Amino acid sequence: MVTLYHTTTWKIAVYGREHGIPHFHVEGRGFRCSIAIETLNLIIGDAPPVVLSLARTWAREHQRDLLAKWLELNE
Repeated sequence: MVTLYHTTTWKIAVYGREHGIPHFHVEGRGFRCSIAIETLNLIIGDAPPVVLSLARTWAREHQRDLLAKWLELNE
């Protein structure tokens, strides 16, 4: 697992040995979800709306880095 962004209450991480479409995880106390890197659509799970909005904003600006890290960890 590689954490690419974090705040005091939640983080964005990419895991190795994953399956399916390239995605990242948004995790915090009491929530976890997966979001597709290409479309930024929620795949599974849930998070507070404000966290989802902030995570998608960050991810939109870092899509290339997210995809590169996912591909590196999931050859």
